Amino acid sequence: MSAKGKSNSSKPETPARRLAVVFWVVISLYVYVGLVNNFDWFSSEKFEPQCPQSAVLTPKNNWDMWETLNTQIGTPGFQEIAVNWLAGAVQVPTESFDDMGDVSVDPRWDAFEPFHPYLFSAFPLVHATLNLTKINTYGLHYEWRGSDASLKPLLLAAHQDVVPVEPSTVKQWKYPPYSGFFDGKRIWGRGSSDDKSGLIGILSAIETLLAAQFQPTRTVVLAFGFDEEASGLQGAGTLAPHLESVYGENGFAMIIDEGSEFETQFGTVIATPGIAEKGYLDVEVEVTSPGGHSSIPPAHTSIGILSALLAHFEQQAPKVEICLAEHGKSVPTKLRNTIMDSISSDKALDALQAFIRSDAALSSLVSTTQAIDMINGGIKSNALPERAWALINHRISVLSSVAELKARDTDLLSSLAQQFNLTYTAFGRLISEEGTTAKSALNLSTTYAGLEPAPITPTGTDAAPYQLLSGTIKATYNAHRLLDDPDAIIVAPGMMSGNTDTCSYWRLSKHIFRYNHHNADSAGPDEPFSNIHTVNEFVDVDAFLEMIRFFVTLILNADESVSL
Repeated sequence: MSAKGKSNSSKPETPARRLAVVFWVVISLYVYVGLVNNFDWFSSEKFEPQCPQSAVLTPKNNWDMWETLNTQIGTPGFQEIAVNWLAGAVQVPTESFDDMGDVSVDPRWDAFEPFHPYLFSAFPLVHATLNLTKINTYGLHYEWRGSDASLKPLLLAAHQDVVPVEPSTVKQWKYPPYSGFFDGKRIWGRGSSDDKSGLIGILSAIETLLAAQFQPTRTVVLAFGFDEEASGLQGAGTLAPHLESVYGENGFAMIIDEGSEFETQFGTVIATPGIAEKGYLDVEVEVTSPGGHSSIPPAHTSIGILSALLAHFEQQAPKVEICLAEHGKSVPTKLRNTIMDSISSDKALDALQAFIRSDAALSSLVSTTQAIDMINGGIKSNALPERAWALINHRISVLSSVAELKARDTDLLSSLAQQFNLTYTAFGRLISEEGTTAKSALNLSTTYAGLEPAPITPTGTDAAPYQLLSGTIKATYNAHRLLDDPDAIIVAPGMMSGNTDTCSYWRLSKHIFRYNHHNADSAGPDEPFSNIHTVNEFVDVDAFLEMIRFFVTLILNADESVSL
């Protein structure tokens, strides 16, 4: 097993840790390579199958209503209503920024003021029926009370905010970024995919169920944060303790939030609900040095030193930590043999590591990642910069931790601190002081304590929430395409490389899924992830209608379940 940087070079390899790595490489390869044919993972004598498929799950008591609503969702009239629902939401520019102050202080939050009246007008039945509590001004807690209080509620989550539109890119948009323009196939605009499609999809499903006079047995709770794109501290971060005070720790049967999608891989459609989430840490690298006139420069300015440090960071990316995975028929023979041989062969393990590292998407699922996202230094062309800094964004592997990552980053720059004669402080601890003559310094810090990797949601055959979600995904996919095929879509546990509002909800349920049934194939190969967080964000109307169908089916299935 490869270590993650110098700080782990002496870490002993334990059977438990090795099996943990096995699990995540199995999932990552399964999701990415499309190992979906016979689900004979670990089919040898040593292991039990890990990816059995759930049956298609459709409502029984409410079969007639489900059938009627499926037909309704497929009509041109419903499509027109649904387009207007989402387009109207996109037209309210609810941007959140990383540096926003408290809601009561920062005037930029005022942009959210028009959004709530819009929701009231667009979804009258929801607001006439569900109880609404506002938390920290803009956080929304809806409760659709069921008739049986003994059943744990279903929690559906989404976020109201969107990433800002960079002003210099506005002219690059096909349609104005907050127009909500519908071209007959796609709804365009910031938030149309991330995440107003999820939020409006949930409300659309409930409005439709209410219009059909559905009355739930199991309580349905909605939690809509408002700063997910800025780590969610003021939105979900305040909603979570409120929800726990009302429903209790582990008070929800399951939680569904935005997340993974479904798409075609090697001829097979596969859905990958996120059952785990990587950790998060922003590390600021700061170099300070004496100023002066640029006509008498030192050998290295603070910007030059910082550049060398950042180059070293990128040359020493965290190593992929992997072990083994079983095979499916679509895996090339050479790779299959490498996977199996890596159980006992270090040479095969090295080869498997090289394979994972060669693909950025697959590597990002397995390993800790780093991205240098911000940099600043200097104020004038003829003045030596007294300070230069950069911010490195880390997404932490489920096999690592915040402390392990800090230790790795600290060790990584030790030799360069010595080389440039820098006094070195990392995360509040003095690492080295290069004598009293040293006038330049290196400091690693973070303004945020960091987020540990999320707890892993159970996925076994006895994990009722996962089985219910899997069966719902299959039923929705078939219904939307008028199919009757239990293998038309395959469901496998996946992992989020980013973070969602669920990072605040760990105490509310052991069954958290990052998935809202978005059809990634609808975007096309040249427009990954529907251009979220960039120019020309959109959602395909057919994909949005399928999302509404998914939430209708999920609510009806959860309502009838006696095993959640």
